[in-house]
Amino acid sequence: MVTPTSPQKRTIWPYAIIAAFVLFAGYIGYMVQQAMRTNVDLVSTDYYEQELAYQQRMESVARTAALPAPVQVAYDAAAQRITLELPAALAQQTVQGTLHFFRPSDQKLDFRLPFTPAGTPARQQLSTSKLQPGLWRLRVEFTAGGQQYFLEKELSI
Repeated sequence: MVTPTSPQKRTIWPYAIIAAFVLFAGYIGYMVQQAMRTNVDLVSTDYYEQELAYQQRMESVARTAALPAPVQVAYDAAAQRITLELPAALAQQTVQGTLHFFRPSDQKLDFRLPFTPAGTPARQQLSTSKLQPGLWRLRVEFTAGGQQYFLEKELSI
């Protein structure tokens, strides 16, 4: 005698497991693609050389902090200018250095200018009319009386 066979029930578990693996692989592929498209530039091209000079920089920062009066950096938005003024203790000395305008969000906007304050008090003014609006870091490195000084100031233009 032949017994009737009942129709076999199909389970969806194998298909669900395969679909889960395919979706997971697709998600990982998408994340790898996004990571590869992201621009990850170092803040500066000579990062390692700057790190080696770290101790000298810290000594310059300490020397700047020990001045009798601070180096004044003032931004006047109405006049679109930055004024840098040295303390009176450095006014009689020959001062030479550089001003490094550093844009953390875009390395292409970074630039350097000479720092040569003149007059009494020793002061230098710079126009900011051509600077892109946003956060800037101004790094002032100068030498006066054979001593190196360093100051970093954040400016919002």
